Amino acid sequence: QVQLVESGGGLVQAGGSLRLSCAASGRTFSMHRMNWFRRPSGKEREVVAGISVDGTTNYAASVKGRFTISRDNAKNTVYLQMNSLKPEDTAVYYCAAGVPGNYFAWGQGTQVTVSS
Repeated sequence: QVQLVESGGGLVQAGGSLRLSCAASGRTFSMHRMNWFRRPSGKEREVVAGISVDGTTNYAASVKGRFTISRDNAKNTVYLQMNSLKPEDTAVYYCAAGVPGNYFAWGQGTQVTVSS
């Protein structure tokens, strides 16, 4: 079993930066692909970024070049560094373990609000 807890959200001005963290419990963290999703208010959840076991990363087009996903297997933690934030990045951000079609663990979410 993997349990996930996000942190690092908050209020930031447009153009600013935040770093989200997702701490995982369990001894199998390094064996799983990790992902960040977000759900803007009133909209569908969307994938933001993912990082495979071998460190390969993928990003949504809307965040590519601004966001960076990374993982520290020794700390059982995945990060999302968000730079050049825009008001449209405002959302609840979630981390999830697994692959498309089989996301088996989710965090509770952390709010990110970007003011214009």
